[in-house]
Amino acid sequence: MDEIVNVAKRRAFIYAGSEIYGGLANAWDYGPYGVLLKNNVKQAWWKDMVMKRSDIVGLDSSILMNPKVWEASGHIKEFTDPLVDCKECKQRFRADQLEADKCPSCGGELTEARQFNLMFKTHAGPVDNEENIVYLRPETAQGIFVDFKNILDTTRVKLPFGVAQIGKSFRNEITPGNFTFRTREFEQFEIEYFVKDALSAKKAFDEWVKVRFEWYKNLGIDPNNLRLREHEKNELAHYAIAATDVEYNFPFGFSELEGIANRGDYDLSQHEKFSGVEMRYFDDETKQKVLPHVVEPSGGVDRAVLAFLVDAYTVERAWGEERTVLKFHPRLAPIKVAIFPLVKKEPLILRAKEIFHGLKEKWFVEYDETGTVGRRYRRQDEIGTPYCITVDFDSLEDNAVTVRDRDTMKQERVPISSLPEFLEKKIGV
Repeated sequence: MDEIVNVAKRRAFIYAGSEIYGGLANAWDYGPYGVLLKNNVKQAWWKDMVMKRSDIVGLDSSILMNPKVWEASGHIKEFTDPLVDCKECKQRFRADQLEADKCPSCGGELTEARQFNLMFKTHAGPVDNEENIVYLRPETAQGIFVDFKNILDTTRVKLPFGVAQIGKSFRNEITPGNFTFRTREFEQFEIEYFVKDALSAKKAFDEWVKVRFEWYKNLGIDPNNLRLREHEKNELAHYAIAATDVEYNFPFGFSELEGIANRGDYDLSQHEKFSGVEMRYFDDETKQKVLPHVVEPSGGVDRAVLAFLVDAYTVERAWGEERTVLKFHPRLAPIKVAIFPLVKKEPLILRAKEIFHGLKEKWFVEYDETGTVGRRYRRQDEIGTPYCITVDFDSLEDNAVTVRDRDTMKQERVPISSLPEFLEKKIGV
C-alpha cells in the first residue's frame, strides 16, 4: 500500500488533505489525474447502469434533509458503533475491532463499550439549539426513498424500475487508515431498484449481484482479486433481508467494494408511517396498490477508484529496465493519448500540436516535448496513458505517426488522417 500511496502522490492522483497544515486524518484530495480517474469511474457507472438501461432514472438529492428522515430510516437509533476510550492516552477505538482488552497504543485500561451515533450533526440557521439540528446524510439512499412518490407522480416509470444517484455521504466513524478505503467524507453510487413483491425482490437481488460483479471485471479488474461474500444473519443491517458484498483483495486483504442488499419494503413503509404520506404504487394489471420492495446495489466511488488503482499498478521488467505502469482499462485512464514531437524542432512541434488540438476535441490528451522520448513514455506509463503518439521527421513526408501501446509497448505506423478512427476502436469511448 505504501507504494500505491507514493505513486498516487508523485503522479498527481491523490494528495493528503490540508497537507500544508499537517493534514487531517483520513481526508484526501484528488489531484489533476485523480479527479479524471474518479470522474471516469463515475461516468462508466452512469453510462452502464443508467444510460444503457431503460428501467433506471437518475436523481440528485440534497445532502441536508429533514431530521425526521433519519428517525424514520432508523439511523438515529440504529446507526451506531461500539466505542471504547483508553483511560491513559485518551484514544478511542471500535470495540468490535480490538483483539485484546487493553489499549493497542499504550496498553492502558479501556472503558466499557458505549454506542456512538455515526452521523455528523450540525445546525440549520443562525440559532444553535436543539430545534435546528440537522445531519449530514450518512447515505444517499434515503434521498431516493423520500422522492419515490415525486418520481411516480412526475414520470412514466413502471415497476420494476430503479433510481440511481451519485453523491457525497458522511460518517463520523473511526477509520483504520487504509488510504482512501474508509473515510469520513466519501462518495457513493447507489441504485434503489423497486419491484412488486418479495418474490420479485429475491429474483432481482440475484440478478444485481451478477451485474455488479461483472461490471468490475469488465472494467479490467483481475477476477482472481474479486469474490462474493454473503452476509450472515447476525451481521445484516436492521433493514436488510439479505445482503452480499462484492469484495476486492486490497493490499490489506479482502474487503468490501460494494454491497447488494434486499431491503424488503422497510424503507417505504417507514417513510409512509412517519410522514403520513402514502408511498404505494398502483398496479395497472391487478388494479391494486402495492408497497414496493427494494433491492439496493450500493458502491463506494472512492473504494472503486482505489481498487482500480491497486489492480492497475504493475512493476515489470522491460528492455532490461524496471518500469512502473498503471494498466487502466482505456475507459478509466485519465489521459487517453499523449502526443510527442521526437525532438524540439519547430516543424515537428507544429505538426504534434496540430494533432494534439484535433484529438483534444474528443478525449483528454497531453502534449509533451520535454526530455527523451523514453522518459516521456515512462511518465505516461505511470499515469496509465494507453497510447503515445510520436511525430518524427518522416511524419513530415509520409503524414504518418508512430503509435505506441502502453501494455505491449509495440509500435505501429498510423496515417495522421486515420488517427481518430484508429483510437476510437482502441479506446472505445
